[in-house]
Amino acid sequence: MLKSELIHPEISAIIAQAGHSSRILIADGNYPASSAIGSGAKLVSLNLAPGLVTVSQVLKVLLTAIPIEAVNTMGMPDDDPYKLDTDPPAWDAYRGILAAAKSTVELKPIERWDFYDAVASRDHVLTIQTGDQALWANLLLTVGVRQAGE
Repeated sequence: MLKSELIHPEISAIIAQAGHSSRILIADGNYPASSAIGSGAKLVSLNLAPGLVTVSQVLKVLLTAIPIEAVNTMGMPDDDPYKLDTDPPAWDAYRGILAAAKSTVELKPIERWDFYDAVASRDHVLTIQTGDQALWANLLLTVGVRQAGE
């Protein structure tokens, strides 16, 4: 039996094959996961119902399984009709999850179209589609390096 919190067999198999600089998208329920995906990436749908599961729930579990080098959110363009005046509440939740996991990685937004380009890269190995309904909840994780003794 695995000691990590991650027990999903397909996700486990994909991340076991991923290496340094591989990218994993945890997509919210509004993300066009079937069309905005890297050419070699796999799509795992965990969107059971609106709100189930959430990006935060997936992030917590993934942090128990893989080292993370970077965490990017989709930035809000000034002309976007859904742009908020402050950081979305989901981003604060992610910062709290990273802190609780004792991660030193900072959450960094990248512009919306650059985000889509990053997902389309050859490094994108996995999209996990959630049912999260929060606005601007997409997260792009870059796999880091496992250090000696970990």
